[in-house]
Amino acid sequence: MASGSQIVALFDQGADPDEAALDRVFFALSDPVRRAILQRLDGEALLVSELAAPFNVSLQAVSRHIQVLVRAGLVQQHRTGRISRCSLVAGPIFAVAVWINRYSKYWQEQFDLLAAMLEDTPEPRRRKPRAASRRSKIGRKV
Repeated sequence: MASGSQIVALFDQGADPDEAALDRVFFALSDPVRRAILQRLDGEALLVSELAAPFNVSLQAVSRHIQVLVRAGLVQQHRTGRISRCSLVAGPIFAVAVWINRYSKYWQEQFDLLAAMLEDTPEPRRRKPRAASRRSKIGRKV
């Protein structure tokens, strides 16, 4: 798991995050249940049973999803006896965002081209709404 200072160094130096860490994070984010778990952990620590409540899967299945998130460094588990509380660790998501951001120049170029095309395209003339014709009123039953 990357520390805050390591993540800032990645951002400042444009360095590549560890490829294996990127793979773990992308794999963890590839499942909708795991993404939903991360959303539920946004801003609060929850018990595994609380995390499992909205899903139509077993507690064991949710525990497996949580373990994938833990291995990716996205979730931290705090155990007190048999009770396990989970919290979000956003650092790896930031590292992935830094990695993805290097490709933003490609889609930004496309947006710039689209904006230029739209500026060169004349606005279409708006048609005036037609008044209701008399024929359409004659055929109606009252």
